[in-house]
Amino acid sequence: MGNHWNQQGIPHKGWSLEDVFDVREDGQEEWETDYETCMMCGNEKIRYVHIVSHPNVADTFRVGCVCAEKMTNDYINPRQREKELRNKTSRRINWSKKEWKRSKHGNWFLQLNDHHLLIYKDKRFNKFKVKIDEIFGKKSFDNLDQAKLAVFNGIEYLKEKGDW
Repeated sequence: MGNHWNQQGIPHKGWSLEDVFDVREDGQEEWETDYETCMMCGNEKIRYVHIVSHPNVADTFRVGCVCAEKMTNDYINPRQREKELRNKTSRRINWSKKEWKRSKHGNWFLQLNDHHLLIYKDKRFNKFKVKIDEIFGKKSFDNLDQAKLAVFNGIEYLKEKGDW
């Protein structure tokens, strides 16, 4: 992919930041990761992808943080959004190290602040299900690690909504 900074017809300013995401959001290992290439400068191995749009360009661009800052002329929000994703990754790594307890019924549970987290096995389907406080998850999981990650994602979702 070429360097669009030198290409005529591609605006350098006036872009808007639409979204930022982590290509390793599901917690896969580095060697498993399909990194992206910045569509503006051609820099490879972009982990935190910033989606930017421009009123005079039909498609959105997927770029790295530095290009997003320059294109949006915003040197706060792109970096802040990326920092939030990095913090979430750290929380997810720490989450995976938490010691869950086992109840006398064979369920896994964790008391976190004033919240009760539960992972139980649906014996009919031999799958794991989750419960956060009084909220039962709708999905089923093949293994305990997937269920633990689902609890983490559920907590993150509740935090975003302001319900945690």
